[in-house]
Amino acid sequence: MRQELKSLPKTLADDVARNLVMVARLLDTEPEEAYQFSRVALRLASRVAAVREAAGFASYMTQRYSEALTEFRAARRMTGRADLWPVMADCERGLGRPERALAMAGEPEVKQLDKAGQVEMRLVSAGARSDMEQFDAAVVTLQSPELASSAVHPWTARLRYAYGEALIAAGRGDEARDWFAKAAEADTEGTTNAAERLAEIDGVEFVDALDPEMAEEEFEQADAPAKKRGGEASDDRVIFEDEENVEEYYDEDDLEIDEEFDGVVPARATEAKDEAEDEAKTDAEAKGDARS
Repeated sequence: MRQELKSLPKTLADDVARNLVMVARLLDTEPEEAYQFSRVALRLASRVAAVREAAGFASYMTQRYSEALTEFRAARRMTGRADLWPVMADCERGLGRPERALAMAGEPEVKQLDKAGQVEMRLVSAGARSDMEQFDAAVVTLQSPELASSAVHPWTARLRYAYGEALIAAGRGDEARDWFAKAAEADTEGTTNAAERLAEIDGVEFVDALDPEMAEEEFEQADAPAKKRGGEASDDRVIFEDEENVEEYYDEDDLEIDEEFDGVVPARATEAKDEAEDEAKTDAEAKGDARS
């Protein structure tokens, strides 16, 4: 990219570079902002291939597939490289033209791709098959030496995850679990939600511990068994909904009715309350005596 920017006047090159840096920083987290920076760079230097490519990815990430395809085609014409071929095919999918994506998978450019590019093209092709509801064909498309390999590469988790999804779409969900597990094992960067899909299949539910409503609900659920068992409740008092089977937990002589709480409580709870009231009364009397 530096070499390409050297063709511009220094001040202009610096401005373009700053915008491209912002595109790179924001592309994954704030794609819409990245898109705005890419448009500025594009206005400043539309004849620089790196600028067209960055603008293409910013458009792609914000689902502006027509714009993205235009920019990718321009960048490819300028450089002659084939590495953008898979993402160009995916833009065709985004535009609702999966048959074009499949046609691109059979073009000579695919042979120019490195291993990662070929895997990416396979993923796009399988996605196009699924778009056309050719689910069994999508499964077959993903079956490859790369899928069968135990080696882990940057694309391994995504390939295994896509295979799990394809199996489910093809009605072979019983086979999918193993592939989501393999995807989760390979996904050290968190590029997929394989762990969540695996938990979903296993019936495990994740709870947000920071959600106040969920926290309150969990607290109430945790408190309820204590009330039923006659254990300590959250307010240090045990309140039974009714008197049925109370004797199972306490002797009859150890129970009394607490009118304040309109329920049956252990006598020790009301005793503690009475003791506290007695202490308060004694303190008040002592203060009165001191004043007199």
